[in-house]
Amino acid sequence: MKQQGAHPEDTEGTPDASSRPDTAKQPGGAHRDVAHIDEVEGDEPLLPARVHRPSDLMRLVGGVLAVVVLLAIAAFAHGTTSGLEQDINKGTGQAPDLLIKIAGLASSIAILLVPVAFAIERLIKRDGLRIADGVLAAVLAHGVTLATDLWVARAAPDSIQDALTQPSPGDIHALTDPVHGYLAPVIAYMTAVGMSRRPRWRAVLWVVLLLDAFSMLVTGYTTPFSIILTVLIGWTVAYGTLYAVGSPNVRPTGRTLMAGLRTVGFRPVTASREEAADAAEGGDRGRRYFVTLEDGRPLDVTVVDREQQAQGFFYRAWRNLALRGFATRRSLQSLRQALEQEALLAYAAIAAGANAPKLIATSELGPDAVMLVYEHTGGRTLDSLDDEEITDELLRDTWHQVMALQSRRIAHRRLVGDAILVDRSGTVILTDLRGGEIAAGDLLLRMDVSQLLVTLGLRVGAERAVASALSVLGPDAVADCLPMLQPIALSRSTRATLRRLARERAEREREAVLEASRHSRPARAHDADVSRPVVLEKADKKAVRAEQRAEKRAIDEALDEAREEDLLSQIRQEVLRIRPQAPVEPARLERVRPRTLISLIAGAIGAYFLLTQLTHIEFGPLISNAEWGWVAAAVLFSALSYVAAAMALLGFVPERVPFPRTVAAQVAGSFVKIVAPAAVGGVALNTRFLQRAGVRPGLAVASVGASQLFGLGCHILMLLAFGYLTGTEKTPSLSPSRTVIGGLLTVAVLVLVVTSVPFLRKFVVTRVRSLFAGVVPRMLDVLQRPQKLVTGIGGMLLLTACFVMCLDASIRAFGDESTSVSIASVAVVFLAGNALGSAAPTPGGVGAVEATLTVGLIAVGLPKEVAAPAVLLFRLLTLWLPVLPGWLAFNHLTRKAAL
Repeated sequence: MKQQGAHPEDTEGTPDASSRPDTAKQPGGAHRDVAHIDEVEGDEPLLPARVHRPSDLMRLVGGVLAVVVLLAIAAFAHGTTSGLEQDINKGTGQAPDLLIKIAGLASSIAILLVPVAFAIERLIKRDGLRIADGVLAAVLAHGVTLATDLWVARAAPDSIQDALTQPSPGDIHALTDPVHGYLAPVIAYMTAVGMSRRPRWRAVLWVVLLLDAFSMLVTGYTTPFSIILTVLIGWTVAYGTLYAVGSPNVRPTGRTLMAGLRTVGFRPVTASREEAADAAEGGDRGRRYFVTLEDGRPLDVTVVDREQQAQGFFYRAWRNLALRGFATRRSLQSLRQALEQEALLAYAAIAAGANAPKLIATSELGPDAVMLVYEHTGGRTLDSLDDEEITDELLRDTWHQVMALQSRRIAHRRLVGDAILVDRSGTVILTDLRGGEIAAGDLLLRMDVSQLLVTLGLRVGAERAVASALSVLGPDAVADCLPMLQPIALSRSTRATLRRLARERAEREREAVLEASRHSRPARAHDADVSRPVVLEKADKKAVRAEQRAEKRAIDEALDEAREEDLLSQIRQEVLRIRPQAPVEPARLERVRPRTLISLIAGAIGAYFLLTQLTHIEFGPLISNAEWGWVAAAVLFSALSYVAAAMALLGFVPERVPFPRTVAAQVAGSFVKIVAPAAVGGVALNTRFLQRAGVRPGLAVASVGASQLFGLGCHILMLLAFGYLTGTEKTPSLSPSRTVIGGLLTVAVLVLVVTSVPFLRKFVVTRVRSLFAGVVPRMLDVLQRPQKLVTGIGGMLLLTACFVMCLDASIRAFGDESTSVSIASVAVVFLAGNALGSAAPTPGGVGAVEATLTVGLIAVGLPKEVAAPAVLLFRLLTLWLPVLPGWLAFNHLTRKAAL
């Protein structure tokens, strides 16, 4: 089978067999017989020998979760586990001894013979790769078993040990194994080689396993939880191995396809693979073939197999979880369901009066694939047409096809360029109906309209796209789709195209600003040379400020001229010209955002850690004995930190910015960092604030970047300095601590690795060059104003001092003289925790900061009973209590157009 792109005669409409070359003949003129057809048609040359199935990964995750749940039950439901063991021992104790001995002997022999017999059967059928996979899974399962036994014996809680072990019948001073060293590898082996997919072998397998479990339970060599854990470990390790090394590819061959076509009455001659035009939608659209017949019109055949269907699984699963009100098709769908859905959509589209490929046959290609046979449509996709070929009549015809589908409540769900086919006569044909939906709701139908508007707008512009939609659907139907006109509602490939266009627009705007700046430099230099004596004599500061304002005005004008609206905004404006009252507020389609999910996970981890630290603390006496004076001092230091943050920002902004409003912006940042990562939310808010205050966008970004860069340097220097002091507090020789030396060596090793690896070196150099391109000139401007530089440096030092003193006051509020630690130690703990919180991808560093601060304080000698509540008080004052005033400040600045 030759692998190639679209057939060259696809551009000639829908030809019949007579219009094609005599492909049924050999070059010498003799007709091919059936035997020769199968020989020349071969398989696709680039199919991978192994594939990684998402289903194996899901089973691996499910097995790990089941193990965690089992251990949690064993740890916290000790009464239930012990009662279950007593009931089972009581019931099995009445079993006859002869039956127990026979069962034990038979199971011990069969559990070794069955895998060997299956291996011999597979080797005879030349399927040795599966046996190798099974042996690898068995070895890994044995290793996991040994590790689990070691953990249970030495580190597991007593409740888990009691649930998984019991005194050995042969030696009351010894315990039984928590996991069976031979049963888990056997289960992993049999699962990896695929015995569960063969009914007879599967029946024998389960009989042997149940017999072995029964004999072990009755004789007292195991517990119920131990058996369940053994089965889960073997099962989990097997699917983990299969996903890691991949499963043998079972895609149908070319011979299978040709044979399948003959079973449904066709006489194929040649078949060629058509390359997918767009793999960005998840790659689950099936493989497509162009097939010629001995007599009759050619065919378009779509083959869907398990591996092809599994592609895009995680993307579809995330869409189903994240979007509200609608979703993509089910993430896990059988081949039969996929076949029935595509066939149903094909028949429904034609019944609705739309032009769609005609389905003429369906069939299974073995247990792992199905095929759908369509009449050959020919033609070219909308993406492949030249701009002058896309006429207004073609656009209206496309909308008529969509209107036909929507009249019968059919949603296409993927109206992108390669799903719209245009034949030789100019007729529009809608393809790729596999992901559609019948009896669709209004939301899906409106999404189809918005998707097609964007698809056509990318080719012909917003004006023509909207005009064609209005002429067919009417203004009301088009206006109703405006809330759906948002990236999340569009296809994956369309979102990628819009992001690429946005990057190109930003680059053009940047070039325009740089060009305006270059043109203004000679004029400014000439004016400066002419007026220099006057300026020096009269010290005319007004003239200097006027020159700066003129420069700013020139760059702003260039930016305004170069600014382009994105396609979605253009479409909205075109619709609003016809329907000014149309709703433009985007509909809330997202149920869960990635940021929210990460925040929940991190918050749960942080809460678990804190709860484990707080379980042994009695808060009643602790709070009653708290020093409220130190609590008030901690509140004062927390409030003073916002003034220090404003000083640290304004110190790197040469322009005049109101100080009270800057303090309010820093208070508003306490609200923003709850809904965004700490290293991102504050930077975005300060940049926006400076732009609203009159600072040009480029200079605002450079000022915030300079502040962040200088703050990073101060942070590292203070961490090293306080770390040195911490290591020398009790050492007269002033020798540095081993931690500081280890940290310096680690940094040195990382620098060597980065500089020696070309990819990492290029990555770092590119980022640093882009950073210094804007920051260094801004730093030079600041250096010309010493009072600004002093303000910035003083603000950064004061900000760090406020947080350190707040944490120290929180510690003193719950401790006494005997439990106090030095300021240097508190500073080291805070600086390390703050660095980790900035790097953590969670809002406010939730989870990471609490864990780091608590562990750090305990490490420097503070009791856990004092460290945990001190960290809670510190985070309450610096993170949670400022949220309400931050929200008020944020709304106030927004109303005043300051944000």
